[in-house]
Amino acid sequence: MNEFCIVQGPFHLSLRNIFCTKFHMPSSVVNNYEYFPETEILRIVYQSGAIYDYLKVSQEIFNRFKSVQSKGRFLNYVIKPKFKYKKIE
Repeated sequence: MNEFCIVQGPFHLSLRNIFCTKFHMPSSVVNNYEYFPETEILRIVYQSGAIYDYLKVSQEIFNRFKSVQSKGRFLNYVIKPKFKYKKIE
């Protein structure tokens, strides 16, 4: 059964197989991001257009990421060094 993805920002509502939350914000590094709590995947869409999934990111880390002012700094110092990732093509 498909469920709606909660969307925040100027995006079209889309269907997903699991719940996710998509965010869009002004950032020089991050264009938008989504979090999939069931799989603990944090998907980052960079300003360059590159898309990466960071794996096994806990809800707690995601909440910290959401709350920080500098998403790029948090990615560089907390997410990238500690979590495996895969590039989405």
